[in-house]
Amino acid sequence: MQTELQVLLAAAITIACLHTLTGPDHYVPFIALSKSRGWSFSKTIWWTVVCGCAHVWSSILLGLGGAAIGWSLSKVSWLDEIRGGIAGWMLLGFGIIYGIWGLLNVYRNKSHKHFDVEEEGEIYVYEHRHGQVVRAGEKHKVTPWVMFIIFLLGPCEPMIPLLYFPAAQNSLTGMLMMIAVYTTITLATMVLMVVLGFYGLTFFKVNNMEKYMHPLSGLTIFICGAGMVFMGW
Repeated sequence: MQTELQVLLAAAITIACLHTLTGPDHYVPFIALSKSRGWSFSKTIWWTVVCGCAHVWSSILLGLGGAAIGWSLSKVSWLDEIRGGIAGWMLLGFGIIYGIWGLLNVYRNKSHKHFDVEEEGEIYVYEHRHGQVVRAGEKHKVTPWVMFIIFLLGPCEPMIPLLYFPAAQNSLTGMLMMIAVYTTITLATMVLMVVLGFYGLTFFKVNNMEKYMHPLSGLTIFICGAGMVFMGW
């Protein structure tokens, strides 16, 4: 379990970084709100952390659904010898399905939420597809509490299998470690990007990668599952 947990923790770190860095909506709105409303540095970081916690906690609640399945599996005594293999195969399968789903969304150019910073410094949120022209009436003004609700209702789906595996191994410690690592990395990445923007430093050029976040997450989970099944990780 120790090696498997290390692999899962590496996957959690990778997905948390990918999910945050490739989504400018995780940090650009806070920088824009800070500048348009004259927020102090501490207030900017406060709202970043509050919204980040809402985002992470909703992801964890989603992942606990997978954990519940894992706990149920851990109670079946006759599966003791093959439980780890089943969990590995389920990770691999989820990675394939999730990756294909992500690629289909890219191909279909599925609509998603997007934030836009106007010249006067106000921020608006709207649904759009890449390349689609959005009319002014389709945009909704963003306030800090609106940001909180958006982050609360926008979880990271890959947390489902990442919590499933340690639950299937009946490892509460492993689950808590996964939650702690995912939370820490997500919040730290959000705060880092906001701090860089607050002081006017250049962002990583990741805007074009946003639509590939789901396929990349699926690939990460697939590699994790494949390593456990075929390489004895």
